[in-house]
Amino acid sequence: MSTTPSHTLSPIGAGWTRVEGPLKVAGRARYAADHHFPAMLYAVPVCATVARGRIRRIETRVAQDMPGVRKVFTRENIGRFSRIEEKTAKLDEYRPPLDDDVIRYYGQYVALVVAGTLEQACAAAAAITVEYEEEPPDVSMELAPEEAPQVESERGDAPSAFERGEVCIDRVYTTPPETNNPLEMHATVAMYDEGQGFTLYESSQAVVNHRVALAAMLGEPPHRVRVITEHVGSGFGSKLWPWGHSALAAAAARDVRQPVKLVLSRRMMFHNVGHRSNTRQRVRLSATADGKLTSLQHDYLFHVAREEYHKENCGEASAFLYSTPNLRVTYGSARRDIAPTTSMRGPGAVPGLYAIESAMDELAVALGIDPVALRLRNEPSRDEASNLPFSSRHLRECLVQGAERFGWPRRDPRIGAMRRDGLVLGWGMASCSWMATRLKAEAQVDLRADGTVRVASATQDIGTGTYTVMAQMTAHVLGVPAGCIEVQLGDTTLPAGPTSGGSMATGSLVPAVLAAARDALARLAHCAERLGWVEPAEDVDAWCMSDGRLHRVGEPPAAGVAFERILQAAKLNVLSGRGSAKASSKDPAYQRHSNHSFGAHFVEVTWEPAIARLRVSRVVTAIDAGRIINPRTGRNQVEGAIVMGVGMALLEETIYDERSGAPINNNLADYMVATHADAPEIDVCFIEHPDVVLNELGARGIGEIGLAGIAAAIASAVYHATGVRVRDLPVKIEDLLGSGSAP
Repeated sequence: MSTTPSHTLSPIGAGWTRVEGPLKVAGRARYAADHHFPAMLYAVPVCATVARGRIRRIETRVAQDMPGVRKVFTRENIGRFSRIEEKTAKLDEYRPPLDDDVIRYYGQYVALVVAGTLEQACAAAAAITVEYEEEPPDVSMELAPEEAPQVESERGDAPSAFERGEVCIDRVYTTPPETNNPLEMHATVAMYDEGQGFTLYESSQAVVNHRVALAAMLGEPPHRVRVITEHVGSGFGSKLWPWGHSALAAAAARDVRQPVKLVLSRRMMFHNVGHRSNTRQRVRLSATADGKLTSLQHDYLFHVAREEYHKENCGEASAFLYSTPNLRVTYGSARRDIAPTTSMRGPGAVPGLYAIESAMDELAVALGIDPVALRLRNEPSRDEASNLPFSSRHLRECLVQGAERFGWPRRDPRIGAMRRDGLVLGWGMASCSWMATRLKAEAQVDLRADGTVRVASATQDIGTGTYTVMAQMTAHVLGVPAGCIEVQLGDTTLPAGPTSGGSMATGSLVPAVLAAARDALARLAHCAERLGWVEPAEDVDAWCMSDGRLHRVGEPPAAGVAFERILQAAKLNVLSGRGSAKASSKDPAYQRHSNHSFGAHFVEVTWEPAIARLRVSRVVTAIDAGRIINPRTGRNQVEGAIVMGVGMALLEETIYDERSGAPINNNLADYMVATHADAPEIDVCFIEHPDVVLNELGARGIGEIGLAGIAAAIASAVYHATGVRVRDLPVKIEDLLGSGSAP
């Protein structure tokens, strides 16, 4: 089947505006908490005010007698939640809510109030008193391995090579805990029907996994749980896997036989739905005097919850990013009385590349070599960790073109030597990388007798543009305009779709959507042939669609027939095509390659020593992420990641009270995130080389890579401006006070 009509330009690569944009602008896009139903009740959890200990007694009588309260749930009356294993479904907290009396972290759920209004539920929750047998918590940010570090990757003899190195760098870098702060708080609206089962309106990045997990926890078969996520107000990883509030809302709805809405407060977002762990990373580099790496050692630690485990994979890119014959990457963890950690945009690679790229900048200074030249000098020809060829690697082009767009050749390497309008300028740069992989996916494309097309999959749009790129992929095959295509996502009654995480959704959907559209086209051609409207073709590839008309390849659309006329003549309301694709782990061609995206960030900061004001003023980013299906939404993703990187480098840090274990800056006044006022001038360019090993369009995901490496580039720019090398994020003004500004 011909994919693209020969006489038209493919919508792939076109900057379509978001197809869901009008809904959002008009306020008609529905998020989980926007769903309202008759007789709906409101649920508010009660959270532990200690971080370690045991519940001695919960007093609920006052709350139960308050106006509007329908029921107060504790572990004594909530019912049983089954524990599930990772092979069943993915969670970050496998201990079910209200499972026992042991308190493992501040904010852990201890009770749930359900009432007629939100105000009544909040008042009753505040009236519940809990007595604890409290123990001193350990929420220390100082990290040391609790057992022998585990080797993640190794080749050659890195310690010996380091000892023999002509120029060596041995540095420790730290990153603090960061809290995922999407604009939309986590929410569940749960409905229960004895005959049909559960319907859950969720803020989820993975509706299919959510359905499987909740069905198992609630003791129901999957077909009796339906999960719906129409829109997500971002998640940054915190909405990947179900959290305890979803099970609580579902169990409450089953008990009271009325719809139940549970929306977390911003405060709860700091301890009930995960965060990025803090890290301590030691990086040792050795090189020859002319800048060739002879060894790289990356040893990293991170904290985990007392009874859960989430690896912050800081070594994700360390083993293949640069060429070196000797390498050793190890990791370890330290358990703390802190809520479970989770994925946060660019998990592992983001803090990991902060350390590796900062060390590379320090090595460049020690060698007296330009930071870009140092990276080009150590560009590998293949993945030296796996000994596989890269499916597509164009980091060199990112470095060269990014440097040119930024004006890097004009950089004066002397500290504080560059000035503009009375400001001291600092220029820094860093490379970046992110994995490229494909998940199992299914899709359905419907040709409808009214001349419209529907494409559907049980994936979700978390604000990245999935609605739009699915329409583009459908139009790519069927040659219909955007206005004729309806995209339906976020409902587990649809064909199973991929998780929206790890920058995997788009690349995973490509083969499934294209296959579904081609299947629909083939069925349409067969229908037209059976009706006698067209002469039969020996090969199905003889047919294509343009302007909504079926015609032979090479002929103008006018020679064909409108697809809705074919359906009407056949007395069909809908003609459906289905498509599916295996995960890349099942693809032999994928397994024969090393698959990643690459890029380079160039950053300018301005420093005013007289008033101690530091600002990121300009960023140029060049990204090698295969073919870009929609440069408009793609650029938006990278721009958002860069602004998030400004927050990581200069602002974000979750602070815990060592006495109570509570996150004390648990609001958006005290936990600072980058805003419009902090956003620099951003120039994003894509180095487009389709990666057809991943999928036939050659498209890879780009949600994470814009954040990877940006903090290192900012820190290096700060050093160039001030002469202060900050190795503990975030950069604080206190670090820079007293820094010189003269060359």
